[in-house]
Amino acid sequence: MKSELNRNYSEVTEFILLGFGTPPKLPVLLLSLFSLIYSVTVLGNTSMIIVIKMDSRLQMPMYFFLRNLSYLDLCYSTVIAPKTLANFLSNEKKISYNGCAAQFFFFALFVTTEGFLLAVMAFDRFLAICSPLLYPVHMSQKVCAQLVTGSYICGGINSIVQTGFTFSLRFCGENRLDHFFCDVPALIKISCDDTSVNEIVLFILSGVIILTTTAVILVSYASILSTVLRIPSPRGRGKTFSTCGSHIAVVSLFYGTVFFTYAQPGSISSPEQNKIVAVLYTLVIPMLNPLIYSLRNRDVKDAVKRILHRN
Repeated sequence: MKSELNRNYSEVTEFILLGFGTPPKLPVLLLSLFSLIYSVTVLGNTSMIIVIKMDSRLQMPMYFFLRNLSYLDLCYSTVIAPKTLANFLSNEKKISYNGCAAQFFFFALFVTTEGFLLAVMAFDRFLAICSPLLYPVHMSQKVCAQLVTGSYICGGINSIVQTGFTFSLRFCGENRLDHFFCDVPALIKISCDDTSVNEIVLFILSGVIILTTTAVILVSYASILSTVLRIPSPRGRGKTFSTCGSHIAVVSLFYGTVFFTYAQPGSISSPEQNKIVAVLYTLVIPMLNPLIYSLRNRDVKDAVKRILHRN
Protein backbone atom coordinates (compact mmCIF):
# COMPACT_ATOMS: atom_id res chain seq x y z
CA MET A 1 0.00 0.00 0.00
CA LYS A 2 2.75 2.45 0.96
CA SER A 3 4.74 1.62 -2.19
CA GLU A 4 1.66 2.38 -4.32
CA LEU A 5 1.27 5.76 -2.62
CA ASN A 6 4.94 6.39 -3.28
CA ARG A 7 4.48 5.83 -7.01
CA ASN A 8 1.20 7.69 -7.45
CA TYR A 9 1.67 10.87 -5.40
CA SER A 10 4.18 13.68 -5.17
CA GLU A 11 5.97 14.63 -1.96
CA VAL A 12 3.93 16.81 0.43
CA THR A 13 5.04 20.35 1.23
CA GLU A 14 2.65 21.00 4.12
CA PHE A 15 0.63 19.14 6.71
CA ILE A 16 -2.92 19.58 7.96
CA LEU A 17 -3.29 19.27 11.73
CA LEU A 18 -6.64 17.58 12.35
CA GLY A 19 -6.54 18.48 16.04
CA PHE A 20 -9.38 17.22 18.19
CA GLY A 21 -12.07 16.67 15.56
CA THR A 22 -14.55 18.57 17.70
CA PRO A 23 -18.20 19.57 17.09
CA PRO A 24 -18.72 23.14 15.77
CA LYS A 25 -19.26 24.84 19.16
CA LEU A 26 -16.55 23.02 21.12
CA PRO A 27 -13.50 24.76 19.55
CA VAL A 28 -14.62 28.02 21.20
CA LEU A 29 -14.56 26.34 24.60
CA LEU A 30 -11.21 24.67 23.88
CA LEU A 31 -9.77 27.96 22.64
CA SER A 32 -10.83 29.66 25.89
CA LEU A 33 -9.52 26.79 28.04
CA PHE A 34 -6.18 26.48 26.22
CA SER A 35 -5.72 30.26 26.20
CA LEU A 36 -6.24 30.32 29.97
CA ILE A 37 -3.84 27.41 30.51
CA TYR A 38 -1.14 28.98 28.34
CA SER A 39 -1.57 32.40 29.99
CA VAL A 40 -1.15 30.85 33.45
CA THR A 41 1.87 28.90 32.15
CA VAL A 42 3.57 32.03 30.86
CA LEU A 43 2.72 34.06 33.97
CA GLY A 44 3.70 31.31 36.43
CA ASN A 45 7.00 30.31 34.84
CA THR A 46 8.04 33.89 34.08
CA SER A 47 7.27 34.87 37.67
CA MET A 48 9.29 31.92 38.98
CA ILE A 49 12.30 32.91 36.85
CA ILE A 50 12.08 36.56 37.99
CA VAL A 51 11.61 35.72 41.69
CA ILE A 52 14.60 33.35 41.74
CA LYS A 53 16.71 35.85 39.82
CA MET A 54 15.85 38.79 42.08
CA ASP A 55 16.03 37.21 45.54
CA SER A 56 19.56 36.79 46.87
CA ARG A 57 18.47 34.06 49.32
CA LEU A 58 17.50 31.81 46.42
CA GLN A 59 20.96 31.89 44.82
CA MET A 60 21.69 28.24 45.48
CA PRO A 61 21.86 25.11 43.26
CA MET A 62 18.32 23.91 43.97
CA TYR A 63 16.79 27.16 42.72
CA PHE A 64 19.26 27.50 39.86
CA PHE A 65 17.89 24.19 38.55
CA LEU A 66 14.32 25.25 39.29
CA ARG A 67 14.82 28.44 37.28
CA ASN A 68 16.05 26.37 34.34
CA LEU A 69 13.06 24.05 34.73
CA SER A 70 10.71 27.03 34.49
CA TYR A 71 12.57 28.23 31.40
CA LEU A 72 12.17 24.82 29.72
CA ASP A 73 8.46 24.65 30.62
CA LEU A 74 7.98 28.10 29.14
CA CYS A 75 9.88 27.19 25.97
CA TYR A 76 8.30 23.87 25.07
CA SER A 77 4.76 25.00 25.82
CA THR A 78 5.40 28.03 23.59
CA VAL A 79 6.56 25.74 20.79
CA ILE A 80 3.11 24.06 20.85
CA ALA A 81 0.46 26.40 22.28
CA PRO A 82 0.46 29.44 19.90
CA LYS A 83 0.06 27.28 16.79
CA THR A 84 -2.62 25.19 18.50
CA LEU A 85 -4.54 28.32 19.48
CA ALA A 86 -4.20 29.73 15.96
CA ASN A 87 -5.62 26.53 14.49
CA PHE A 88 -8.77 26.86 16.59
CA LEU A 89 -9.38 30.14 14.73
CA SER A 90 -8.47 28.80 11.28
CA ASN A 91 -10.37 26.60 8.85
CA GLU A 92 -7.23 25.34 7.10
CA LYS A 93 -5.09 24.33 10.12
CA LYS A 94 -1.98 24.03 7.96
CA ILE A 95 1.69 23.91 8.89
CA SER A 96 4.51 23.88 6.35
CA TYR A 97 6.86 20.91 6.06
CA ASN A 98 9.79 22.99 7.38
CA GLY A 99 7.60 24.49 10.09
CA CYS A 100 6.57 21.01 11.17
CA ALA A 101 10.19 19.86 11.31
CA ALA A 102 11.20 22.95 13.32
CA GLN A 103 8.30 22.53 15.74
CA PHE A 104 9.18 18.91 16.41
CA PHE A 105 12.92 19.63 16.72
CA PHE A 106 12.49 22.29 19.41
CA PHE A 107 9.76 20.35 21.19
CA ALA A 108 11.98 17.23 21.38
CA LEU A 109 14.95 19.36 22.48
CA PHE A 110 13.15 21.03 25.38
CA VAL A 111 11.18 17.99 26.56
CA THR A 112 14.22 15.68 26.54
CA THR A 113 16.32 18.32 28.29
CA GLU A 114 13.64 18.62 30.97
CA GLY A 115 13.78 14.87 31.56
CA PHE A 116 17.53 15.03 32.17
CA LEU A 117 17.18 18.16 34.29
CA LEU A 118 14.66 16.43 36.56
CA ALA A 119 17.23 13.66 37.08
CA VAL A 120 19.87 16.30 37.89
CA MET A 121 17.51 17.89 40.43
CA ALA A 122 17.03 14.52 42.13
CA PHE A 123 20.80 14.05 42.27
CA ASP A 124 21.13 17.54 43.74
CA ARG A 125 18.68 16.66 46.55
CA PHE A 126 20.60 13.42 47.17
CA LEU A 127 23.86 15.31 47.68
CA ALA A 128 22.22 18.02 49.81
CA ILE A 129 20.59 15.52 52.19
CA CYS A 130 23.06 12.61 52.17
CA SER A 131 26.34 14.59 52.00
CA PRO A 132 25.55 18.03 53.46
CA LEU A 133 29.15 18.82 54.47
CA LEU A 134 30.53 18.15 51.00
CA TYR A 135 27.50 19.59 49.17
CA PRO A 136 29.02 23.06 48.52
CA VAL A 137 32.06 21.40 46.93
CA HIS A 138 30.14 18.85 44.87
CA MET A 139 27.55 21.38 43.70
CA SER A 140 29.67 24.41 42.93
CA GLN A 141 28.44 27.02 40.46
CA LYS A 142 30.65 25.51 37.76
CA VAL A 143 29.31 21.99 38.34
CA CYS A 144 25.71 23.26 38.23
CA ALA A 145 26.36 24.99 34.91
CA GLN A 146 27.99 21.84 33.54
CA LEU A 147 25.04 19.67 34.59
CA VAL A 148 22.53 21.98 32.93
CA THR A 149 24.69 22.21 29.80
CA GLY A 150 24.98 18.41 29.74
CA SER A 151 21.19 18.14 29.94
CA TYR A 152 20.85 20.42 26.90
CA ILE A 153 23.50 18.44 25.01
CA CYS A 154 21.67 15.16 25.66
CA GLY A 155 18.40 16.80 24.65
CA GLY A 156 20.01 18.16 21.50
CA ILE A 157 21.44 14.77 20.49
CA ASN A 158 18.07 13.07 20.91
CA SER A 159 16.30 15.87 19.05
CA ILE A 160 18.73 15.74 16.10
CA VAL A 161 18.47 11.95 15.82
CA GLN A 162 14.68 11.88 16.13
CA THR A 163 14.16 14.77 13.70
CA GLY A 164 16.66 13.31 11.22
CA PHE A 165 15.05 9.87 11.23
CA THR A 166 11.48 11.18 11.11
CA PHE A 167 11.93 13.74 8.35
CA SER A 168 14.04 11.43 6.21
CA LEU A 169 10.76 9.56 5.65
CA ARG A 170 8.72 10.32 2.55
CA PHE A 171 5.18 11.64 2.81
CA CYS A 172 3.67 10.97 -0.57
CA GLY A 173 -0.02 11.78 -0.59
CA GLU A 174 -1.56 11.73 2.85
CA ASN A 175 -0.70 14.96 4.67
CA ARG A 176 -3.36 14.96 7.39
CA LEU A 177 -1.82 14.56 10.83
CA ASP A 178 -4.22 13.16 13.41
CA HIS A 179 -2.78 15.39 16.13
CA PHE A 180 -2.68 19.03 17.23
CA PHE A 181 1.08 19.37 16.71
CA CYS A 182 3.87 17.63 14.77
CA ASP A 183 4.80 14.56 16.80
CA VAL A 184 6.59 11.37 15.80
CA PRO A 185 3.79 8.79 16.24
CA ALA A 186 1.40 10.82 14.07
CA LEU A 187 4.05 11.48 11.39
CA ILE A 188 5.09 7.84 11.21
CA LYS A 189 1.51 6.75 10.58
CA ILE A 190 1.12 8.81 7.39
CA SER A 191 4.53 8.07 5.84
CA CYS A 192 4.61 6.03 2.63
CA ASP A 193 7.94 4.42 3.61
CA ASP A 194 8.55 1.36 5.74
CA THR A 195 8.61 2.90 9.23
CA SER A 196 9.63 -0.18 11.23
CA VAL A 197 13.18 1.15 11.77
CA ASN A 198 11.80 4.53 12.90
CA GLU A 199 9.46 2.87 15.37
CA ILE A 200 12.29 0.78 16.79
CA VAL A 201 14.57 3.85 17.07
CA LEU A 202 11.80 5.84 18.80
CA PHE A 203 11.10 3.00 21.22
CA ILE A 204 14.78 2.35 22.03
CA LEU A 205 15.82 6.01 22.36
CA SER A 206 12.82 6.90 24.49
CA GLY A 207 13.28 3.77 26.58
CA VAL A 208 16.98 4.44 27.17
CA ILE A 209 16.38 8.08 28.13
CA ILE A 210 13.46 7.28 30.42
CA LEU A 211 15.15 4.28 32.07
CA THR A 212 18.45 6.14 32.56
CA THR A 213 16.95 9.26 34.08
CA THR A 214 14.41 7.26 36.10
CA ALA A 215 17.21 5.10 37.50
CA VAL A 216 19.07 8.21 38.69
CA ILE A 217 15.89 9.52 40.31
CA LEU A 218 14.99 6.24 42.00
CA VAL A 219 18.53 5.61 43.32
CA SER A 220 18.73 9.21 44.57
CA TYR A 221 15.43 8.99 46.42
CA ALA A 222 16.17 5.53 47.80
CA SER A 223 19.35 6.97 49.35
CA ILE A 224 17.43 10.03 50.58
CA LEU A 225 14.77 7.84 52.17
CA SER A 226 17.42 5.74 53.89
CA THR A 227 19.08 8.86 55.28
CA VAL A 228 15.82 10.47 56.37
CA LEU A 229 14.67 7.35 58.23
CA ARG A 230 17.83 7.51 60.35
CA ILE A 231 16.91 10.97 61.63
CA PRO A 232 15.62 10.45 65.20
CA SER A 233 13.18 13.36 65.30
CA PRO A 234 9.86 12.93 63.39
CA ARG A 235 9.78 16.68 62.85
CA GLY A 236 13.30 16.58 61.44
CA ARG A 237 12.38 13.73 59.10
CA GLY A 238 9.31 15.60 57.85
CA LYS A 239 11.21 18.86 57.33
CA THR A 240 14.05 17.15 55.47
CA PHE A 241 11.84 15.11 53.18
CA SER A 242 9.47 18.03 52.53
CA THR A 243 12.15 19.64 50.35
CA CYS A 244 11.70 16.71 47.93
CA GLY A 245 7.90 16.64 47.83
CA SER A 246 7.48 19.13 44.99
CA HIS A 247 10.09 17.42 42.86
CA ILE A 248 8.49 14.00 43.36
CA ALA A 249 5.11 15.39 42.25
CA VAL A 250 6.60 16.99 39.12
CA VAL A 251 8.59 13.85 38.22
CA SER A 252 5.51 11.63 38.60
CA LEU A 253 3.41 13.83 36.31
CA PHE A 254 6.09 14.28 33.68
CA TYR A 255 7.39 10.72 33.40
CA GLY A 256 3.95 9.15 33.62
CA THR A 257 2.67 11.01 30.56
CA VAL A 258 5.89 10.79 28.53
CA PHE A 259 6.22 7.05 29.16
CA PHE A 260 2.63 6.48 28.01
CA THR A 261 3.28 8.25 24.69
CA TYR A 262 6.83 7.30 23.68
CA ALA A 263 7.97 4.19 25.57
CA GLN A 264 5.37 1.72 24.40
CA PRO A 265 4.64 0.11 21.02
CA GLY A 266 2.44 2.28 18.82
CA SER A 267 -0.24 -0.37 18.45
CA ILE A 268 -1.20 -0.17 22.14
CA SER A 269 -2.45 3.41 22.25
CA SER A 270 -4.98 5.19 20.03
CA PRO A 271 -4.57 8.67 18.44
CA GLU A 272 -7.27 10.07 20.73
CA GLN A 273 -5.49 8.75 23.82
CA ASN A 274 -2.19 10.20 22.60
CA LYS A 275 -3.78 13.62 22.05
CA ILE A 276 -5.31 13.69 25.54
CA VAL A 277 -2.00 12.68 27.15
CA ALA A 278 -0.14 15.17 24.93
CA VAL A 279 -2.34 17.98 26.26
CA LEU A 280 -1.15 17.04 29.74
CA TYR A 281 2.59 17.15 29.08
CA THR A 282 2.62 20.02 26.55
CA LEU A 283 0.18 22.40 28.26
CA VAL A 284 -1.04 21.28 31.69
CA ILE A 285 2.23 20.13 33.32
CA PRO A 286 4.17 23.31 32.36
CA MET A 287 1.31 25.25 33.99
CA LEU A 288 1.31 23.11 37.15
CA ASN A 289 5.07 22.99 37.79
CA PRO A 290 5.49 26.59 39.04
CA LEU A 291 2.27 26.27 41.04
CA ILE A 292 3.50 23.08 42.71
CA TYR A 293 6.87 24.58 43.58
CA SER A 294 5.50 27.93 44.75
CA LEU A 295 2.70 26.47 46.88
CA ARG A 296 4.82 23.75 48.50
CA ASN A 297 8.06 25.68 48.93
CA ARG A 298 8.33 28.08 51.86
CA ASP A 299 11.49 29.74 50.49
CA VAL A 300 9.74 30.68 47.25
CA LYS A 301 6.65 31.99 49.09
CA ASP A 302 8.85 34.05 51.42
CA ALA A 303 10.80 35.42 48.44
CA VAL A 304 7.56 36.53 46.76
CA LYS A 305 6.50 38.31 49.95
CA ARG A 306 9.85 40.07 50.25
CA ILE A 307 9.70 41.26 46.64
CA LEU A 308 6.11 42.50 47.05
CA HIS A 309 6.95 44.35 50.28
CA ARG A 310 10.03 45.85 48.64
CA ASN A 311 7.87 47.31 45.87
